[in-house]
Amino acid sequence: VGRRSDPFPPPLWGGRVMATMLPNVPVLKTERLILRGPAPQDIEPVIAFYADPVRSAGFGGPLKRDDAWRWFALSVGHWCLHGYGFWTVETKGGEIVGIVGIWNPEGWPEPELGWVMFENGEGKGYAFEAAKAVRDYAYDVLGMTTMSSNILPSNDRSKALARKMGAVYERTYDNPNMGTDELWRHPGPEARA
Repeated sequence: VGRRSDPFPPPLWGGRVMATMLPNVPVLKTERLILRGPAPQDIEPVIAFYADPVRSAGFGGPLKRDDAWRWFALSVGHWCLHGYGFWTVETKGGEIVGIVGIWNPEGWPEPELGWVMFENGEGKGYAFEAAKAVRDYAYDVLGMTTMSSNILPSNDRSKALARKMGAVYERTYDNPNMGTDELWRHPGPEARA
């Protein structure tokens, strides 16, 4: 059996390349960012992120290339099952800088507000800007009344972002995929930071 030269060819619809894999995912815009649904061009940045053992440690990594590809496919399916998931975060100039979204796979205690900034997106305030937009969407559009973020005890940068967003440490628990995890509670819709 021969192999294609492009291991991830873009999906076609009517002979045209699709802009996103899930056209019903809402686009969120902030002052500097566009949050959009997953698209074929997002696969390589996600794979590169998961290949870095230090950067991906707080997000279930590192992962081999094929497992990172499967995680990306899982995140696309998450949108289909729940109607929410991870958005790709782009600058208004089109640079992919991370993923931020609402995650609730089997075994999770509740929907989680999660964030990952790729190396090119760190230290610029993008994670706060994108996470705030997603949390507002969860409250204002999806009608959620509470949100949490699951953070590894050693992930001081994520804890700092959670605090900046007004979240407080609630408890430590055994995450089925990550082991010991901390659950940080975000303020409800009426008391957002």
